Amino acid sequence: MSTGRLGLVLTSPRVAPGLLSHPAWAAVSAADVLLTRSADEPLAEAMTDAGLAVVEVGEHHPAELARALVDRAAAEVVVWLGSSDGDPGLSDALASEVSRLETPPEVELVVGSWDVQGGRLLDVVAAMDRLRSPGGCPWDAEQTHASLAPYLVEEAHEVLEAIDAGDPRALAEELGDVLLQVVFHARVAEDAGEDGFDVDTVAGLLVEKLVRRHPHVFADGDATTPEQVEQEWERIKAVEKESSGGGYAQDVLHGVPATLPVELAAAKLESRMRRRDLVADDAALAELEAARAALAEAEARARAALRAVADAARPTT
Repeated sequence: MSTGRLGLVLTSPRVAPGLLSHPAWAAVSAADVLLTRSADEPLAEAMTDAGLAVVEVGEHHPAELARALVDRAAAEVVVWLGSSDGDPGLSDALASEVSRLETPPEVELVVGSWDVQGGRLLDVVAAMDRLRSPGGCPWDAEQTHASLAPYLVEEAHEVLEAIDAGDPRALAEELGDVLLQVVFHARVAEDAGEDGFDVDTVAGLLVEKLVRRHPHVFADGDATTPEQVEQEWERIKAVEKESSGGGYAQDVLHGVPATLPVELAAAKLESRMRRRDLVADDAALAELEAARAALAEAEARARAALRAVADAARPTT
């Protein structure tokens, strides 16, 4: 019988449970016994599928489980297959249990897998699945693209506000709210059976677009300056738009949403004109500037009125 030792194999729930690191496979292969809370745990199932015997111990309080593991590891090489919830409280209970013994068994933490960059995005998708599934949130379950639309606009403006404030923490949080809207809309589409449209469709189309519009990175394009990149982007986009219906090359405002704020639409127009090496009529430019100034003045009055209404608001009773 081997001298006693306790190994704890911890894995990421976002990585396939059978894809273990070499040290983790060495640990489970050399163990006298593999223990798990439940035979249904993903890591336990993977070990069973690999032909290894796994013993189910059931639910126990962390202190009780820690004592049982340490006692058994006094004479055996024991490996605990970490549960998908991370076995809350077990590590502290083990530390307490080992510290009370005069000659405790060796305890080793073995990392079986690590999260890859972007792994938490899978958690976002899983959380949305829980919210929209039976037994989830009734408010989330009844939302549609139309009902969610105002939130997307609002969250985008909150991102802009965080950028202006120069607050990285606030920016990260607001970007998360925008990400929520993307995942939410994708799940609404999936539930409605909208032409196979789901979050993977969204991600796949984005990757295809990034690759297609960056030939200088992913193919044999030769753009080397930001200006050349912009011009190539414009050329590729024009080809895409013409093949899908036309009008982009002839109309500098083609595809710019009619609801886009005028300031953003004007910036879009200026950018396109620069990339296409176009100039505007002086009189038309002057009219646009006058209209923008009048709009800014009207918006300032409207916001002052909003503030006044908010300040004068009182309880109805």
